[in-house]
Amino acid sequence: MVPSTLEDAIAQAKEAVQTALDCGCGRIIVDLAIPEIALQAQAIALEFTTIFADYGEGLKVMFPDSGAAALAKRDWGEKEFQTTDLGSRFTPIDRKISPDDRLFLLVCPSAVEIEYVEKLCNLAGDRPVIMLIPQLESVATIGIGYAARQLRERFLSTLETAYFLKPFEGGAIYRIYPSLWQVWVEGTAGLQLIAEEPQKPAGDRLENILMGKTDSQSDATSSTKPKKAGFLGNLQKMLKALNQ
Repeated sequence: MVPSTLEDAIAQAKEAVQTALDCGCGRIIVDLAIPEIALQAQAIALEFTTIFADYGEGLKVMFPDSGAAALAKRDWGEKEFQTTDLGSRFTPIDRKISPDDRLFLLVCPSAVEIEYVEKLCNLAGDRPVIMLIPQLESVATIGIGYAARQLRERFLSTLETAYFLKPFEGGAIYRIYPSLWQVWVEGTAGLQLIAEEPQKPAGDRLENILMGKTDSQSDATSSTKPKKAGFLGNLQKMLKALNQ
């Protein structure tokens, strides 16, 4: 069920990651596609490290740049796990990986770092790589030409989305591994599930799903009756509180 708070979403995402790992998934995405959520990436990443307490120094938390990594180290203090960055042209990512690393938690990688992300996954081999709140959607949907197509086929297609939550006006796209992708809309009685898809619905497909609602669902969402406090409002309140 779609979560009503950010805390619930994080708890669901942690469970989904564990399930995906237990099923043998090695390249995992956790995407909370909520406005301004990247501002909370450091705090959310620390919450996720609790899943891997048994890994000790074998857990390596990686940020896109050295500044973000240094800030996390300062704020978190001494931890059993390691915290570093993805490297740069002066410090190749090869030097950031050691044989003792057992699992990589990559925090908020963007399209700019896509080559580093792919190389990390290649270097990791059989060791899991978990991408938390990645900003890679533009790479998958906007890139054109042979290079972009090759990137999608070679790398992006190997990633498994363990958890996805993207609110939109009046509804949300939701997925928790291993279930199908779901589209929910908000009505007088709260959220209603209107579609389940094997692939993430986007663009024309999402529009067709929303336009294809049943008459009863259309009436419910257009009703003038007062709506119950929905998950969208709750998430907005939570983000406002976090940003204060």
